[in-house]
Amino acid sequence: MDEASQFVIATRAALTQLSALAVQYSFSVVGAIILLCLGWLASGMISRWAREGLGRIHGIDATLAQFFSNVIRYAILVLVIVMVLGQFGVQTASVLAALGAIGLAVGLALQGTLQNIAAGIMLLVLRPFRVGETIETNNVSGTVVDVGLFATELKTADGVYRLAPNQTLWNVPITNYSRHDSRRNEITVTTDSKIGIEKAQELLLAIAAADQRVLQSPAPTTYVAEFGDSSAKVTLRYWARSREWGPVRRDLAKAVKLQFDRQRTEADAAKVAD
Repeated sequence: MDEASQFVIATRAALTQLSALAVQYSFSVVGAIILLCLGWLASGMISRWAREGLGRIHGIDATLAQFFSNVIRYAILVLVIVMVLGQFGVQTASVLAALGAIGLAVGLALQGTLQNIAAGIMLLVLRPFRVGETIETNNVSGTVVDVGLFATELKTADGVYRLAPNQTLWNVPITNYSRHDSRRNEITVTTDSKIGIEKAQELLLAIAAADQRVLQSPAPTTYVAEFGDSSAKVTLRYWARSREWGPVRRDLAKAVKLQFDRQRTEADAAKVAD
């Protein structure tokens, strides 16, 4: 048998083997494509169902529901890809081990970021503050604009934008000035011989009663905070809506100052007339 005949025989054998491999793997390729399409559709539907179901649970924030639904979707996609690789004879155990090693390396590299995510999840679940509420911690204060998984956006009292990593807002005392509907405030004035204690209490209660923003339940009260030989400090204690607390505090302080100055001027005028 000459070399040409051997070449023809070898070529035919190779083509036969390639045809067998093509037939064998064509079914695997078609199955892999079908599996990928079904996995993609299933992950989208299950993710949407999870997001809608979590959204119906009281206390679950929309951001948190979106995060968990995305985690479920990507987990399904990873599982589908591993199954597709198994169709081509790839050892799935080795793939899962490699994915675990990659996840561990990424977790160690992004340790700070993952801590912010964990803190963001806890903030969204426990809800120590919500969008629109005014808060204060040891490191930051302002009105909450948005609560994300990585950081929280705030607007300070002077209109400055501030971005606080969630880790700095977790495991620290948080003062929420807007959570309750009403807040208490106190105004203290000093009396003297021109304005006695009873007169001061009468004036303070009249000023509080004249402002409709001052709540009548609990009713405003006055008491003597301190006293000396010739003077005393009288305190007005009242409650106002949390959203109006600042303006009421400023307006009442101004009204008290003007009223007491007027009373002292009238007392001086009466003394001169006598």
